[in-house]
Amino acid sequence: MDEHSYHNLRKELNPLPCVFEKALLCQAAVCEAAQRALLAEREMFVCRDPLVRAACGQLLLLLRQNAAFALKVKDTQRILPHAMTMKVQCGGLAGLKDLLDPEAHAPDVKKLVTRAQAEYGALESLPFSRIVQGISHWQIRKRAPTRP
Repeated sequence: MDEHSYHNLRKELNPLPCVFEKALLCQAAVCEAAQRALLAEREMFVCRDPLVRAACGQLLLLLRQNAAFALKVKDTQRILPHAMTMKVQCGGLAGLKDLLDPEAHAPDVKKLVTRAQAEYGALESLPFSRIVQGISHWQIRKRAPTRP
């Protein structure tokens, strides 16, 4: 399957892709609203709750905007490289978990978004200076050395 066909079929089969899919794929987070699916031997996550997905999209946008200094970028509207996207998603969720549910084993996206809305009223009211610390401290896993 060529890439163009794959992406077209993916959009058709997955009209509500998970906003935090990269964090779920690397197992840095979990989400009770996400459903795992396979397409052409590739994993993807489908969001089963449109309202939560909308809130997740808003949260990700706010994380990107507030993390500009930590990422050392001026324009957060442009497409970010993979490593920066991973930092925003995984580090942002880790920072939110530390703020709202420090005893949890892994960030649960739906639970954190719902709790943030309940405790702060609106996602814009979150203390992003504390959450961005998670983005600053999060590091992508290093590859294992190749053996000869």
